[in-house]
Amino acid sequence: MYINSLELSHYRNYDHLAIEFDPGITILYGDNAQGKTNILEAIYLSGTTKSHRGSKDKDIIKFGEEESHIRLNLIKHDVGHRIDVHLRRNKTKGIAVDGLSIRKSGELFGIAHMIFFSPEDLSIIKNGPSERRRFMNLELCQLNKLYYHNYVNYNKALNQRNTLLKQIAFQPDLKDTLDAWDFYLIEYGKCIIEEREKFISKLNAIVRDIHSHLTGGKESIEIGYEKNVTIDQYESIMKSKREMDLRYQTTQAGPHRDDICFYINGIDVRKYGSQGQQRTAALSLKLAEIELVKEMIHDTPILLLDDVMSELDHNRKNYLLDHIQDIQTIVTCTGYDDFIKSRLLINRIYKVTNGEIENLGGKNGTTK
Repeated sequence: MYINSLELSHYRNYDHLAIEFDPGITILYGDNAQGKTNILEAIYLSGTTKSHRGSKDKDIIKFGEEESHIRLNLIKHDVGHRIDVHLRRNKTKGIAVDGLSIRKSGELFGIAHMIFFSPEDLSIIKNGPSERRRFMNLELCQLNKLYYHNYVNYNKALNQRNTLLKQIAFQPDLKDTLDAWDFYLIEYGKCIIEEREKFISKLNAIVRDIHSHLTGGKESIEIGYEKNVTIDQYESIMKSKREMDLRYQTTQAGPHRDDICFYINGIDVRKYGSQGQQRTAALSLKLAEIELVKEMIHDTPILLLDDVMSELDHNRKNYLLDHIQDIQTIVTCTGYDDFIKSRLLINRIYKVTNGEIENLGGKNGTTK
């Protein structure tokens, strides 16, 4: 799987952009705040319907414009596909695949698989649990359409139940209607927990070897799934917490409060690990994600590296480079000398300056 072209119209700081890619390595380099990350964001949005930054559609549209367009062309199993995304300031986005409009964003999952890796990901271990849940959800939604279905419906039921909890404070007679929403939450929530368990188990089977290599065999890592509730106890815990839910007007129990823990040599690295250990664990997690996706989709994902190399030391950088040789990788950086000197074969190099790109060639340095 690889992208062969991207077109943008009125997207962030780009008026119009047309850029081509090869199956291998593409470098986007330039000073900060020139628009490099915006290109990666547009690619990621085309595959997942969401900005990796969590930005709203209206904030992505170029200032002064009402609409923005993205067109992504890619090759998957030797078949070409086109994804069109139409962002509108005051309306929901429109998405089409191969010229046919899709009604639900979940229909897009499975067309392309994107993995985004930024310096913020290196802090996933020490940051709050919401980021670790987001990691699980983004990956599982791309890998498993049934998970996406259950996740969307769980969140709808959760929002409805939380709204109802607030209404009950003023209309106590609505309390009896909580049972219906509890039923939906538990049904969808059990499915989410089950799929997360499988996901963490598969990650563990891959991450141990990666982390051992990164640390020269000195450390062993284990990822734990910290369930807020177990499948067996879900219903009883929901009942036991109902009065607390009514008091605080929010749902206390469920997979929306899950977390992931990381143990290095048996010690919780979130609480007691050094910054170096936390960053190495995060890199191991991201590399394991790449290998897991390869295994599950029987293809290679598209890797988007946003200024990550500057955050890694020599050994970790080399280990990452060794693992991206066989997949399409689009890299942003402020300078490309280190890449040119390395053993990487770079297919294309673009210089990005204030929303304009200059093709500097690739491979042997000739302009393409």
